[in-house]
Amino acid sequence: MALDLAPGRISIVILNVALPVPIFRTFDYLPPENFNTGQLDPGVRVVVPFGRQTKVGVLVGVSSDSSVELSLLKRVKDVLDQRSLISEVDLQILHWASEYYHHPLGEVLASAFPVLLRKGKAAVLASEPFFRVSKGGKKITDQDMKKTPKQAVVLNTIRAHPEGINRKRLKELVKNCERPVRELIQKGCIEVFDEIEPRPSVEKLALSSPEFSLNKAQKTAIEGVAKSLGKFGVYLLEGVTGSGKTEVYLRLIEKTLRRGEQAMVLLPEISLTPQTEARFRERFPVPIAIFHSALTETDRLHAWLQVQQGRASILLGTRSAVFAPMEKPGLIILDEEHDTSFKQQEGFRFSARDFAILRAKKLSIPVLLGSATPSLESLRNVQLKRYHLLSLPERAGQASHPKLKILDIRNQQLTEGFSSQLVQEIEKAIGRKEQVLLFLNRRGYAPTLICHSCGWVAKCKNCDSNMVIHLKAQQLRCHHCGHSVKVVSQCPHCATADLRSLGLGTERVEGALNVLFPSARTVRIDRDSTRRKGTLESILDRIGNDEIDIILGTQMLAKGHHFPNVTLVGILDTDSGLFSTDFRAPERLAQLIVQVAGRAGREGKKGTVILQSRQPDHPILRSLVFGGYKEFSSNALKERRSARLPPFSYQALLRAEARIEKHPIQFLERVVLSSKHLKSNETLVLGPVPAPMTRRADHYRYQLLIQSAKRESLHEVLDLIVTSLSELQKGNRVRWSLDVDPVDLY
Repeated sequence: MALDLAPGRISIVILNVALPVPIFRTFDYLPPENFNTGQLDPGVRVVVPFGRQTKVGVLVGVSSDSSVELSLLKRVKDVLDQRSLISEVDLQILHWASEYYHHPLGEVLASAFPVLLRKGKAAVLASEPFFRVSKGGKKITDQDMKKTPKQAVVLNTIRAHPEGINRKRLKELVKNCERPVRELIQKGCIEVFDEIEPRPSVEKLALSSPEFSLNKAQKTAIEGVAKSLGKFGVYLLEGVTGSGKTEVYLRLIEKTLRRGEQAMVLLPEISLTPQTEARFRERFPVPIAIFHSALTETDRLHAWLQVQQGRASILLGTRSAVFAPMEKPGLIILDEEHDTSFKQQEGFRFSARDFAILRAKKLSIPVLLGSATPSLESLRNVQLKRYHLLSLPERAGQASHPKLKILDIRNQQLTEGFSSQLVQEIEKAIGRKEQVLLFLNRRGYAPTLICHSCGWVAKCKNCDSNMVIHLKAQQLRCHHCGHSVKVVSQCPHCATADLRSLGLGTERVEGALNVLFPSARTVRIDRDSTRRKGTLESILDRIGNDEIDIILGTQMLAKGHHFPNVTLVGILDTDSGLFSTDFRAPERLAQLIVQVAGRAGREGKKGTVILQSRQPDHPILRSLVFGGYKEFSSNALKERRSARLPPFSYQALLRAEARIEKHPIQFLERVVLSSKHLKSNETLVLGPVPAPMTRRADHYRYQLLIQSAKRESLHEVLDLIVTSLSELQKGNRVRWSLDVDPVDLY
């Protein structure tokens, strides 16, 4: 809805601008000099002076008066857009998000734009070189093709795209294609033209589903969501690992595209995008936009504008992609909906899952949440009939459920974390030419360096945590603040050289595997080993081509990867998640075990999962092994209900930190004092208490937990607390943050 600024309608025009600053208000400005445009859309970007700086803000309204004297108001320097880049509905949702998460509107609006648009770059979809076969050009003979095989591959790839293929896509399909392209251009076999990628035409999509048939459960799931295309509905697709959830996604996307609409698919991890993208591109002959933080700022801007202008039919991305505007929205899918990666943990602490559901509701489109291990919140919403449950109880094709075994390692001699029985099972699997996946959710060589003589432990100077040994880099690193030092050769306390590493990390286990299985081809997948661009994709290709025997990794391996030849999964340290102060820890452990176990036996071969544990009779492990995730989640919901914990109550976490320990304590005590009258049977303000890691990055951290039986009551209290925070903060040098619906009480 445009704001009418025609002369005579508003005598004095005041522009209300939201700026990306941590202040809970908008700012008033006068229009630019000689500004003749008759209309302005809410949502256009404007350049304004702010103190000694110049900032890019978003216009949110126009009024005829201001709380600031007109003589003190500054003028907008420039209006960057002729119309808003996001729809009125999306603006409404962002306003809601600002209120719900109690976060400044300017920062919320900024998060909806790619970085380059926040910096004021023009919202123009740049053209790029396209290639197509020359109509009257030289023909290449079969003999020529044999002499220049690389040129033949490039030419055949371009020929398969008669309307043209852009340079970026060609480079994705054919590696090192630059020289063959130049040679083909010189020969006149192909021609170059500059064009913005054309809008996809429904008539030319020529979509086709694969020949294999769907099972009954898949058909029911597809029909259930398909009937809601064009209207709102939330569907929880609970499918065991390997049950064909992705095929359900693909069929529903196809139906969406045939309606001339766009589909948004959100994944929890960047590591999942290459595999998913390849499958989507193989299936759909339409432009697909990719949006995640590992891309360049230019690539993210290009993807955002492709979707915003309707030139990309599918958006595939991680958490932040949920804000991307769609010209013709039709369907939103969240894969692995339970994953905590969908919750932003700093700055604007939003939930991409919850934001996607609200967005779908406002856009009148369905949203599909998929998981083998749904969150307890989603299962509770099924009970309340807010979500429709769709089930895929069996694995697709000939695959069968893997067999879970708890291996009691009490009183056993372990070799770098390996029991003799697990070693034997690995040897058998390798002997059968099958692959083994080993899981350990701890990177580095070892989590602790200790002096055997005096007991000194290498601790981070900035945090209440031990330094992790990274042997290959010869460094001690803190995984919380990033501080690193060289590995010491003698104890700085007693000067002895008897320093020992305690505990296991993936780097240490990798070394042990090379000794235990010297002829096996082993690969390690964690954040350290996959830092370089393209490394993960290369490793996944090698695994898919059976060039790897043993795959070792962290939780990067637990989500969504399809390894057809993996028949044995070993979880080396199952007990690490059994003892935690966080009430969500059992749920996360259960989800992790089920997800990791799901990598085994995904094709016709039977899969086995071995859980090494010193707590073989623990109820969580036994319920998972004998009753599956359904039994575990049912018991967990009963426990949450009796303890009045989420999803049977609502929480917010107010965190405060400062370099001097007393400052955050005093600050939060004042918050408690100011909110004393707010306490009731429905809402509790608990604390202040130290954060589980009290000192982190040289800051002392304390927190308050606000909990209520009713969501409305919680937000009434938060409104009053946030209103008083800026006043309470004065002179205290405290940084604070508010996390609504926290998933991590760190």
